[in-house]
Amino acid sequence: MSVTETLIRAIGLQNQAQPEAAAALFHEVLAADSHNAAALYSLTVIAMQGGNVQAALALCERGLLHNPQFAPLHYVHGAVLQALDRKVEALQSFDAALALQPDHVEALLNSGVLLRNMFRHQEALERFNRVVTLDPNHVTALGNFGILLTEFKQSEQAIKAFERLLELAPGYDYAPGLLFYERMHLCDWRDFDGLTQRLTDGVRAGRRSCKSLAFMSASDNAADHLQAAKIFASHYCPPKPVVLWNGERDRHRKIRLAYVSPDFREHPVGHLMAGVFERHDKARFETIAISLGVDDQSRLRARMTQAFDRFVDARAMGSVEIAALMREMEVDIAVDLGGYTSDTRTDIFAHRPAPVQVNYLGYPGSMGTPYHDYIVADRHTIPPEHQAFYTERVAYLPDTYLPTDNSVRISEHTPSRAECGLPEHGFVFCSFSHDYKISPPVFDVWMRLLAQVPGSVLWLVSRGEVAQRNLRREAEARGIDAARLIFAGRVPLVEDHLARYRQADLFLDTHPYNAHTTAADALMAGLPVVTYMGGAFPARVAGSLLHALGVPELVAHSLAGYEALALSLAREPAALAAVKAKVAAHAQTHALFDTGRFCSNLEAVFIAMWRAQELGDVTDEIGLPRSRTCASD
Repeated sequence: MSVTETLIRAIGLQNQAQPEAAAALFHEVLAADSHNAAALYSLTVIAMQGGNVQAALALCERGLLHNPQFAPLHYVHGAVLQALDRKVEALQSFDAALALQPDHVEALLNSGVLLRNMFRHQEALERFNRVVTLDPNHVTALGNFGILLTEFKQSEQAIKAFERLLELAPGYDYAPGLLFYERMHLCDWRDFDGLTQRLTDGVRAGRRSCKSLAFMSASDNAADHLQAAKIFASHYCPPKPVVLWNGERDRHRKIRLAYVSPDFREHPVGHLMAGVFERHDKARFETIAISLGVDDQSRLRARMTQAFDRFVDARAMGSVEIAALMREMEVDIAVDLGGYTSDTRTDIFAHRPAPVQVNYLGYPGSMGTPYHDYIVADRHTIPPEHQAFYTERVAYLPDTYLPTDNSVRISEHTPSRAECGLPEHGFVFCSFSHDYKISPPVFDVWMRLLAQVPGSVLWLVSRGEVAQRNLRREAEARGIDAARLIFAGRVPLVEDHLARYRQADLFLDTHPYNAHTTAADALMAGLPVVTYMGGAFPARVAGSLLHALGVPELVAHSLAGYEALALSLAREPAALAAVKAKVAAHAQTHALFDTGRFCSNLEAVFIAMWRAQELGDVTDEIGLPRSRTCASD
């Protein structure tokens, strides 16, 4: 048999999933032609598939030494380097393959994924676009192309990509959820009931129908939220076979507390946590920031860099490298402030860099992993009877889990109604939540409220003209003049944004994903919030805030109760004035805006976690008694 015939037979066996037999024949080829590019390429692929990355690296480098013009070898070299987390070198190899063969689809795809992981999103988008241009029906490229379009807020194009993806591959990972979530960002509610049912059925069947964060906009079932998180975790960030912390005891005078987040910047998490970072007791804690996100050069970023004992800009580092650095620093408690939100690195925690690992704040639900030891909550967001819906042990704060920063001073200048685009007279319902949190059942309630309160308007914040157009159309479909929807623009300073709330009369919460930071902002500005407190964590946050402020009468426990409560306050000026006065008074006396007390409580929980770890305590929860009403510091 000639070398060519042996090579063809070997490739056939490889395509028939017989790697051992194929490898034997490829070695026969190399015995006759020691530099054969195709054989070295195929043996590299077989070694990679067998998990022998170092052997794969040696084989492809041998091939490139003698075949520098063979594009597939550059491609597979890049894939090997990518597996070794050598990102820059991997990209160079993919680029070399593309320089030789510009239509090399695998090199375009792999380099697109790599560029996305390196936060070079524009270049990644271009690579996926090239694949889709070459092959409009390439499902992997379509999925990645759509996801990158969402990063650039090109929602209409993303929706088209996801719709096409579902046509071609209805079972593609998370495709129904990708379409649902992006439609929600545009308030595009076509087939809302059908899609939400499809997502729920998929999650309950164990399918990858929806990523867990997007599912929070579709469901108010805590058990389903846990199932969605477990499905996503097992696929996206499974436990590692080798971990960095193996039970050794690091003896420090202070607890080394590391916060890991992409949001040390102008971001809701940054605004909520800045005051806590500044107030940590430096006699008991050594604080470390592991920053995964951009440095936006904001004043908030500057505050946070000053607040920590050590601030590590880790954006350019790989996850393994970050985890190793944290172990080298002997971190005692690592706090995941991002969860499954944008630009986070859950796999850092999968490497177990710290003895205690905590899920907190950025992601309102269970991570569904075995390596997040605790979730920080309160007894409103996670009632004791809901602990079964969390893989983490619950660490209870006494009032609310959500921090606030009482160093923020609302602007003394209140913009006029005209400056806000509001009519001079009439009741102002307000909801400044993100577009994706507005669900059709809640919007139905809002429109009925406008119909029953003559002259009233609904004041919203929307990120784009398409969402605004869709909401106006939905209002008209419910018999409401679209002009009664007023859209607020963005303002640069949080102090000025908060001052606008003074022109509103009542804040209407969203469901099943409540306003979180936004609800706290409204209450800080003295604006009452009416919420429907549901079953899962995201639907219980505003209720938690209202209980911590001492105004539980603003919490409804059904959609009908929510509607009736909002309507009664809108129709009874004296009752609303009394509630507003109570909100303003309690802001000075109750726990919600006492940042110092909150920080002390959080530290006590961290200390309890650390002691429990030292003692090997495996009780289901850690908690503090509810604090008494106290003055703000």
